[in-house]
Amino acid sequence: MNIKPLGTRVLIEVVASEQRTASGIIIPDTAKEKPQKGLVVAVGSGSEAEKMEVKVGDTVLYAKYAGTQIQEAGKEYLILNQSDILAIV
Repeated sequence: MNIKPLGTRVLIEVVASEQRTASGIIIPDTAKEKPQKGLVVAVGSGSEAEKMEVKVGDTVLYAKYAGTQIQEAGKEYLILNQSDILAIV
């Protein structure tokens, strides 16, 4: 992958949402919510004011409408600011 986030930005590979509920009901694409969980693929170098707290390989939860979606090599990625990350799982 040739995408390198700048500053305090993070590149996340979006984890696909579940296709079925726990009881086995299939969820149609129109009813699915936007995923809020992903795998950190790359991180920026940070800044003097904000050091990077996440690292490559972390699974994170992020704000629902955060970041910018991109497609690369058939996969869906999200570039967002580190401040939009809510937790490391």
